[in-house]
Amino acid sequence: MARKIIIDGKEIEAEDNLTLLQACEQAGAEMPRFCFHERLSVAGNCRMCLVEWVGSPKPQASCALQVKDIFPNKDGTPAKINTNSPVARKAREGVMEFLLINHPLDCPICDQGGECDLQDQALGYGRAAFHRFNENKRGVEDKYMGPLIKTVMTRCIHCTRCIRFATEIAGVPDLGATGRGEDMEVTTYLEKAFESELSGCVVDLCPVGALTSRPYAFAARPWELGKTESIDVMDAQGCAIRVDARGREVMRVLPRTNEDVNEEWISDKTRHACDGLMRQRLDRCYVRRNGKLEPATWTEAFAAIAARVKETSPQRMAAIVGDLVAAEEIKALKDLMTMLGVVHLDCRQDGAKLGGRRPSYLFNTTIAGVESADALLLIGSNPRWEAPVLNARLRKTWLNGTFHVANVGEPFDLTYPAAQLGNRIGVLDALADGSHEFASVLKNAKRPMMIVGMGALTRVDGGAVLKRAARIATETGMIGPAGSPAEGGWIGFNVLHTAAARVAALDLGFLPGKGGRDVAGIVDGAQKGEIDFIYLLGADEFPADKLGRAFVVYQGTHGDLGANNADVILPGAAYTEKDGLFANFEGRVQEAERATFPPGDGKEDWAIIRALSDVLGHRLPYDTLEGVRLALAQQVPHFANLGQVPAHGGADPAVWNAVGTDGPLDNTVPLASAIADFYLTNPIARASRAMAECSRIYVHRDRKMAAE
Repeated sequence: MARKIIIDGKEIEAEDNLTLLQACEQAGAEMPRFCFHERLSVAGNCRMCLVEWVGSPKPQASCALQVKDIFPNKDGTPAKINTNSPVARKAREGVMEFLLINHPLDCPICDQGGECDLQDQALGYGRAAFHRFNENKRGVEDKYMGPLIKTVMTRCIHCTRCIRFATEIAGVPDLGATGRGEDMEVTTYLEKAFESELSGCVVDLCPVGALTSRPYAFAARPWELGKTESIDVMDAQGCAIRVDARGREVMRVLPRTNEDVNEEWISDKTRHACDGLMRQRLDRCYVRRNGKLEPATWTEAFAAIAARVKETSPQRMAAIVGDLVAAEEIKALKDLMTMLGVVHLDCRQDGAKLGGRRPSYLFNTTIAGVESADALLLIGSNPRWEAPVLNARLRKTWLNGTFHVANVGEPFDLTYPAAQLGNRIGVLDALADGSHEFASVLKNAKRPMMIVGMGALTRVDGGAVLKRAARIATETGMIGPAGSPAEGGWIGFNVLHTAAARVAALDLGFLPGKGGRDVAGIVDGAQKGEIDFIYLLGADEFPADKLGRAFVVYQGTHGDLGANNADVILPGAAYTEKDGLFANFEGRVQEAERATFPPGDGKEDWAIIRALSDVLGHRLPYDTLEGVRLALAQQVPHFANLGQVPAHGGADPAVWNAVGTDGPLDNTVPLASAIADFYLTNPIARASRAMAECSRIYVHRDRKMAAE
């Protein structure tokens, strides 16, 4: 229901459920605030948003009033609200005076300087001419909040945004307040670290310099940095980010707002693993001579590859794609291998039993669509580690209504309640035939959904697990009519990928051809001497040290497992150093833009493969990035539609009848998580000092959680 209000002399209609602050902003007013945030509960404790309600005896906090609370005047005319009248301005100046009396003059040394809400609003509402505070200023001891958050709590203005975020969004109630009045202090309970994969978001929320990034401390000022909009690749969600760089160094990564993907949150790994981009980098070519890797030119490296390819039959050659590569280089490598006649291709380093029609390997509900669900079955998945921002959305769904969750697999603290159905895979048979009690919960739900994780699909019986999951989905009403949830359609079958490159590689068919081997088969063939040549494109998450005497070409960015066992190394570009397309686990294609250049002799990966194709005598038919993307769109049309989730025939029963493979489930092997250490899942993260420290504290517990 809408209600008429006169704001600054302008009559508007605003919805009843809006706050008065939001209604004023709709009318074009500029509303200062410190405590109010659209995604958090209303606290109403900073009072910076005071407005004059004509007829009211005192100014009103506009964030704490809803439009439905603004009743008309006695004569029936709409209520009048003034946001910039002398009364409102004097009230805000008084609030600012109170905020500044205890705030230290740290601006020259504060990391928040230049992007501080208090600085900006003090410019408009601060009284510089005089002050009336002659008492002693308040001092507060700094608190320990973990290795990622630096605290200077004397700067805190008690907006409580961090507390509300921790409790409501992150679901980790580690932050709270003690004392009252000027004795109030924001702190962690028992002086322990803020143990959340989203902890860095409190730095974005803090309107002053009380909470800042510890790894970024005293590193740069915002006006020194070049800012580039990009996409995160630390997991498969494809969160929207902004990469801030100075020269060739990425200084920090911040979130961008994308309501359909990540709202405005990113994980700590996304935010802080960027220091790994400059460490352990491959910046020149290497060729192994006499058992030792030695520096080489591009010509020498290509010549060594060409010589080995010339003497190797296609049946004894293989290629493996890694987890962080863009669609352009996957396309280029696939085309080159096809020209050479190679059929041993795979993109599933972890051995996931995936392939076939697109709905069978996508997150079909969509990220935003999970808010419509009312029941969830997790199978071999820990979304808190595999996709922390998605997990926050699942928690949001639980907070907003009835949301029944059951977990088949390892028990985890998901930040919302989940019924544990055990970690033996045999329970899927009971769910599929309807004899398990949770099967009736799924059947009675209006929009049930399922998330199948890599912990289930990478098992030996992963194909059979996928088959049972598809049967559960069809039997419990998860496969509804076609169309997105917003259009009234519903598909509750979801696969949660952990690799940013996986969906694009599956879309492009980087899978074993007829008679081809998967990753396990390639490794086995190399050990038996049946595979002589292996091309690794950023592949580090499989046993590359067990490739026997095979000739290994590694194209990538870091001196990780793949490079350590290579015979030729080609230095590529990281995701911040090239323009590339990535498809997230929904199938949404997004573009990562180049923020810096690769170090040394590093080149864009598709260009390396294009140059190599010339030397091998199988020249690829494109010379520019636009040419590669045109070829991509010709093979897979949805790569031309950036930012959209492509339509698919998910409601077709034939799709789900063909999902997975028939076979028994191995109930003797318990389900295990696909991720053993959230902070060290890829070469960039493993090269990061910040992620190593987080792993030591949060995962391995090498030191106390409390401050020392």
